[in-house]
This record gives sequence, C-alpha cells and structure tokens, in this order.
Amino acid sequence: MAGTAKVVLTDYVWESLAVEKETLQGLARLVALQTKTPAEFLSEAEDCDALLNTYAGPIDGQVMARMPRCQIIARYGIGVDTIDLEAATLAGIIVTNNPTYCIEEVAEHTMALLLACARKVALYDRSVRGGRWQVPPGKPIFRLVGRTLGLVGFGNIARAVAVRAAAFGMRVLFYDPFVGQGQFATPGEKRELRALLGESDVVSLHPPLVPETRGMIDDATLTQMKPSAFLLNCARGPIVDTAALVRALDAGRIAGCALDTTDPEPLPDAHPLRGRDNVIITPHAAWYSEQAMVGLQAGAPAEVRRVLTCQWPINVVNRAVRGRTRAGL
Repeated sequence: MAGTAKVVLTDYVWESLAVEKETLQGLARLVALQTKTPAEFLSEAEDCDALLNTYAGPIDGQVMARMPRCQIIARYGIGVDTIDLEAATLAGIIVTNNPTYCIEEVAEHTMALLLACARKVALYDRSVRGGRWQVPPGKPIFRLVGRTLGLVGFGNIARAVAVRAAAFGMRVLFYDPFVGQGQFATPGEKRELRALLGESDVVSLHPPLVPETRGMIDDATLTQMKPSAFLLNCARGPIVDTAALVRALDAGRIAGCALDTTDPEPLPDAHPLRGRDNVIITPHAAWYSEQAMVGLQAGAPAEVRRVLTCQWPINVVNRAVRGRTRAGL
C-alpha cells in the first residue's frame, strides 16, 4: 500500500500541515479540506482509506457507507460526538481520539473562568475601560476558601480541576455514574446530581456529549442550583439547553455563567447570552496552548499511520470493532 493510500482531512484550525505530511510521507497522499459538513467533503472522501476529522460532521452510517475503503476515522480532539460510534463499529471502521493532549489546559481554563466569576474580573475590566473606578458594581463577592465546587463528570480533566480547586481551599463534589467514591486519589465527594446542584456554589460541566448528557442542564436542573451559584462549561455546548440558561439568567435563578463552549457555536451577534454583565464567554479556546497544539496535531495522523501499516492504534474509542475491521485488525 506504500504511497497509494488516500487520507482526507475534513477540516483543521492550524496554519501548517507539516506534521501531517511528515507523518504520512511515503505512505499516503494527504487531501486537506476546510469543510463543515459531509456534503462538502464526501466528493473527496468517497475513495479515502482514512479520514482525519476536527469538527466537520455529523459522520453517521450513511456517510460511512459512501466511504467503503475507509479503515479509520481519527479525530484530533477528545470528544467524538461528530462520529456515530455504533455505525462505525458495524461498518468495521476504527475510531480514535486524542484523550490527553489538553487536560492541563482545560483544567487551567476552567479555573480561570471560576476565578473570573468569583472575583468579577470581566465586569471590573469592562467598568474600568469605560471610565469607572468603583468597587460596588461587583458586589457581592465571596472568598473561595470554604466554597463548594460541583463537578459534573469526573474524568481526567475534572479530576485535574479538583486538585486545583482544593489547592484554593474549595470543597469538591462530583457526580459521575461511572466513578465510585475513592476510585481515584483525587479530592472529591460523590453526590447524585440533584444533591450536587443544591450544594454547589460553582457547577462545572465535564461530561462527554452523548445522548444521555445532551441538554442535561435544563430548566429543571438549573432550578436546583443555588441562586448565588455560577455555571461553568468547558465541555460541549449542547450539554446545556441554551434557551433554559437564558431563562434562568433572566429570572435570576443563578448568579451567572462562564462558557467556553456554547450551543450554537459560535453564538450569533445578537444572541441573548451576549452583552450580560454576569456572563463570560470565550471562543472554545480552553484546549489551546502552544504545547497542546503539538500534541493535538501529532495524535490523529499517528493513529492513521498505525492502521495503514497494520498496527492496532493506541486510543481506540470503539474497541468492540477489533477483529472485524476493514483493516483486518
């Protein structure tokens, strides 16, 4: 197969493809696109041997059926919500992700948003820029020591947040049906979701986007939060019902929110979440650092190379596909 394989890159957010070209050199021809939907990339991907994917999707069973030679879909990031995993397994397509490249960055960004909410940093910055030098607009402000952080999801990133929050003197709770109390040597007391929401001064979202978590933060769950609490989202936008969040903010049912991911993304210019003093929004930037970019860009092409050279990849998401793959692995 040397030199004859075709690898299609659906979309990317970096300037150079030198890493991809070097990784696949002598093995495959790289076709790099900038698309958002399968309709835009399928004309090139129909005869591909591998697909590299960042955000373009959804990649479902119908899309896979039109790529009969595709052996692997390698996602650059952690989440695989752009890809139908069950359909991929049935089709014999290996799906990989990159689960560790930005753990520290997202944990740090979560803490940055937490501190910005607690200390009203964005509000004060806007106020000073507008010519006001006053403390009262930020009131009330509470010290973090002794406050409670509730983590929804307790994976790698959430546990890194827990360590950092504990260092600030915060009490840490977590909700995760797949993690038991004491399973990890990490600060955190397990709670059911309702109890966590009711006890937490800050609720930070870290679950994967799957059918069970889509829209899990809705009118009912937002009502269970303290009126003085803040909601943070550095996971996936659709975990939060955006309309319900707007209603909660309008009604004063929560104190505010800080979002690195939104639904839709990006938000339209006239969206009701924009322009509020108690809302902080960053442009899905939590994953980024110069170091993380190196890990991000290297991971997916390396997995493609492994499959095209008849090796089992490192970070396979749909492990049930083993033994019945198109690649014969």
